[in-house]
Amino acid sequence: MCNEKQVENWAKAMVSRRQFGLAAGASAAVGSLAGCTTMGGTGALTESMVSIPTGAGMMDAFFVRPAGTDSPAVLFWPDIAGIRESKRQMARRLAGEGYAVLVANPYYRDVTANQFADFASFAVDGGFQKVRPWRQKLDAEAIMADARAVIAWLDRQDGVDSSAGVGTQGYCMGGPFAVWTAAAVPSRVRAAASFHGGGLVREGDPMSPHNTFDDAQASYLIAIAQDDAEEAPDEERIIANAAQAAGRPAEVDVYAGDHGWTVPDSPSYAREAAERAYADLISLYAGAL
Repeated sequence: MCNEKQVENWAKAMVSRRQFGLAAGASAAVGSLAGCTTMGGTGALTESMVSIPTGAGMMDAFFVRPAGTDSPAVLFWPDIAGIRESKRQMARRLAGEGYAVLVANPYYRDVTANQFADFASFAVDGGFQKVRPWRQKLDAEAIMADARAVIAWLDRQDGVDSSAGVGTQGYCMGGPFAVWTAAAVPSRVRAAASFHGGGLVREGDPMSPHNTFDDAQASYLIAIAQDDAEEAPDEERIIANAAQAAGRPAEVDVYAGDHGWTVPDSPSYAREAAERAYADLISLYAGAL
């Protein structure tokens, strides 16, 4: 799990105020685009910030997809620092593989996206404290309602192949969101991935993510950080057993990286382990969507 004090110390050592200004300017420039075309691994990508109606208001989100073709949709739940350039880059890379990727702003009930330029600015600028009241609203019911609204929206968009299955992935606090998404829209979600997800096993909670496999029709990738596994050594077994009992295909494994290892602007980013996780994600989607 995120160690707030360690992360804040890392950020103070790594980032100057000048760097914050440069990063924030770049982030604002990207976030303000109504729509543009960039280049992905397989050709041109179309990207824009979009607004999605939900039962709780209007969710803003970053949407990127291959241009000129219909692609399977992916609902991408970011980590605690929300939408920022590193998450947009991760989405662009995935879109280059042939997916229409929507990065949700989970905090839309309170603020618009791009609140933080990068993870270091999040840590230095008191991000943990800022997001705490926003996160308190994001229980299973809220996220599942959001997932239904977003996937319904995606199915209506040009460039989305609504005959294909939907994928979903989440990082840190977004890990449980991806698992809840699979249970929220079982008729559409065919693959769900959690990377260093926090709170996948919540004792005594019927809506604990590991208790929702029975409600889903997805295949799963549950990628656990090595330090998270050390803190909660039973969770890998509990999750794997729950998926097996529900008859859901699931790869549950501990990776050689600490919490946050898959995210390029994280202090614990570990490239080799991150590339393994990415390859496993692509394999999951290729087989399920």
